[in-house]
Amino acid sequence: PTVAAQLTKFVERSDTFSLGVCNGCQLAHRLQWVPFGPGAVPEEDAPRLAHNNSARFESRFVNLRVERSTCMWFKGMEGSVLGIWSAHGEGRFEFPDPALKRRAERESLVALRYVDDHGRPTEAYPFNPNGSPAGIAGLCTADGRHLAMMPHPERSVLKWQLPWMPAAWDQTGPQAAPWLQMFINAHDFCTNGPAHSFAPPDRV
Repeated sequence: PTVAAQLTKFVERSDTFSLGVCNGCQLAHRLQWVPFGPGAVPEEDAPRLAHNNSARFESRFVNLRVERSTCMWFKGMEGSVLGIWSAHGEGRFEFPDPALKRRAERESLVALRYVDDHGRPTEAYPFNPNGSPAGIAGLCTADGRHLAMMPHPERSVLKWQLPWMPAAWDQTGPQAAPWLQMFINAHDFCTNGPAHSFAPPDRV
């Protein structure tokens, strides 16, 4: 109970943020940090991560679209379609209560979606490696500070980590890949404060 109370206090503070990737995404949902917050919905109805539809571990390079949201991690990245590494066996978002999926979409808490070669959200394999409904790959809290996502941005921040990149990208120039912007945004949150790190949905 003491640890649970400390975690709840941490997530509810206005000056904190968190990133849950892969297993961290699973943990964030078990703790109900995202998307609605600790105890906001009954545990049995809360979004969770289930086995991939393929019933096997999937390690592949996929495309994600950064959605319109308040997520401070994606400030300035909205609408981008970017390749990223994904590696998991239990990465399919599941919504026991369909109304909560609709709520997450209505409140712009869906931060990322798997997309096909035309940039359209998809449930089709292998574009969507787990079968998540509506291509959902990441959820955030309403205040934009806490993000849980299944793919791995930390494995995709440098050009040499990518299996493919546009020919126009200069191999001799800066070696950062677009996903590094997430961590620049986190640094901005730390140095400039929450007020400068994200915009409300009507201003995104």
